[in-house]
Amino acid sequence: MEKFMTPLLLLLCLPLALAGHDYGQALSKSILFFEAQRSGYLPHNQRVTWRANSGLNDGKASGVDLVGGYYDAGDNVKFGLPMAFTVTMMSWSIIEYGKQMAASGELGHAMNAIKWGTDYFIKAHPQPNVLYGEVGDGNTDHNCWQRPEDMTTDRRAYKIDPSNPGSDLAGETAAAMAAASIVFRHSDPAYSSELLRHAYQLFDFADKYRGKYDGSITVAQKYYRSISGYNDELLWAAAWLYQASGNQHYLDYLGKNGDSMGGTGWGMTEFGWDVKYPGVQTLVAKFLMQGKAGHYAPVFERYQQKAEYFMCSCLGKGSRNVQKTPGGLIFRQRWNNMQFVTSASFLATVYSDYLASAGRDLKCSAGNVAPAELLGFAKSQVDYILGDNPRATSYMVGYGNNYPQRVHHRASSIVSIKVNPSFVSCRGGYATWFSSKGSDPNLLVGAVVGGPDAYDNFGDRRDNYEQTEPATYNNAPILGILARLNAGHGGYNQLLPVIVPAATPVVTKPSPAPKPKTIPPTKPKTTPAPASSSGAIAIQQKLTTSWISNGKRYYRYSTIVTNKSAKTLKNLKLSISKLYGPLWGLTNLGNAYGFPSWLNNLAAGKSLEFVYIHTANAADVSVSAYTLA
Repeated sequence: MEKFMTPLLLLLCLPLALAGHDYGQALSKSILFFEAQRSGYLPHNQRVTWRANSGLNDGKASGVDLVGGYYDAGDNVKFGLPMAFTVTMMSWSIIEYGKQMAASGELGHAMNAIKWGTDYFIKAHPQPNVLYGEVGDGNTDHNCWQRPEDMTTDRRAYKIDPSNPGSDLAGETAAAMAAASIVFRHSDPAYSSELLRHAYQLFDFADKYRGKYDGSITVAQKYYRSISGYNDELLWAAAWLYQASGNQHYLDYLGKNGDSMGGTGWGMTEFGWDVKYPGVQTLVAKFLMQGKAGHYAPVFERYQQKAEYFMCSCLGKGSRNVQKTPGGLIFRQRWNNMQFVTSASFLATVYSDYLASAGRDLKCSAGNVAPAELLGFAKSQVDYILGDNPRATSYMVGYGNNYPQRVHHRASSIVSIKVNPSFVSCRGGYATWFSSKGSDPNLLVGAVVGGPDAYDNFGDRRDNYEQTEPATYNNAPILGILARLNAGHGGYNQLLPVIVPAATPVVTKPSPAPKPKTIPPTKPKTTPAPASSSGAIAIQQKLTTSWISNGKRYYRYSTIVTNKSAKTLKNLKLSISKLYGPLWGLTNLGNAYGFPSWLNNLAAGKSLEFVYIHTANAADVSVSAYTLA
């Protein structure tokens, strides 16, 4: 039996004062969340200071550098499909509302959040038809409750290639790279071109070698199974490649394949990391309103009809409408329902502005709807998330006075390694931290959690993963909506060519910085630049010799570490990445390297040498810790 709240009861349950929200503050917090999800070497200006370096050996067993990227949610696995969708949606947010983000001072942070993802994708795409789509295994990871910095779980890397295809994964990653190339087109043209080149290759790979990625990366099936298949991702990637390049080939692809691949046929009521059809339909409707359809206009009109089917269903004015809670929130499923709320609200926001720019209304079966009503719907969903709901609960951690305190998130629920460096074991983390009834020791600021059930009920418990676990793809779409609501429309035509404004520089290069190369050059640099030397310590590397064995060229590098201070150097810890062979002269401490067993300190002016051999460029070496006595 369905339950309904009477209008009077609902009114009494709502907060007494609904004095507008601080969308600018919510925007800042929602971007900050991505810094808590970072994997790899964290930059010197990392703002989420309770996190530290993690996953520093990712990809090493496969001979590829996969350090970096994002953990998807409350676990420590890097899943490629939702990560790529996250980057696509962050990029779309900036493409539409970059001016508003710049006005609030957050554009630089948002662009760096995107770059953290695209730098990783460049590494994960070492060859035109090879893409690494997962690092770690959800099954072993979910058996452990550990900080990312303490991980002892399997960090195997999984890839797709012509023999093991994954058109949905490659297509979504192509979309992410193409969309991000628009973001960086004016501020970093070389990087933008690099992203677009990867996008071209990934789309060709996805289209030529067709198949579902979870048939190749089977460990993803339990967590991110591709239910919708790959046709939606191929159309989605083509749409983004057309927007990024203006190349007629991709417009032709949308026009010729719209009917056969479902773009004009599927009327959907959900949009997210799996189902891309409403996103494709919204973008193609934009192309139509821009006058770019040409002789494909009849096909593009059918895309637009399905886009408007989605919008009308969100408003409750279509032939098939989405379910909503008594408090007015879109409700699709018990587990992480908020992902659908933010994604749908973003589409409603941008489509409202497209319609307003074109001077037309939304056509629903219940009648025409003004663009402002569509934007009003998106605002109502965001306001619900921020606290305008029957529980008066903010579902964005750290926003407002009443938000979740026991988030299903390993890193935030365990004391920071910087506060207590004692190792947290796999099962020990469950016994000590997961089962704790206390609030999280680290506030996961800006995280949008899974949210309430179909009747607006919510249980703030760490074991309630369906409701208290956050995800990057919950946050990514809300960036654009918050920027739009905070700064208004901006008075410009949303259908005109996109120019992302220059951002205030926010340097977030990790040390060592990722190098955007698709394939390592056959010859290493003869004078590698020393990685991060501190004022007290100098690091110099040089290539000493090379030889060929079994058809491969091997290189021997010598690295000199010098104590430049006037004091004795102790407790030295070096971070070394992109090392694909044996090393002599240091002690492996797990996440770092220390003095060799025969050396406890380094006197003033003295040096130590270590050597390593591998088949690539010089490894990246940096100082992570030391003391002077």
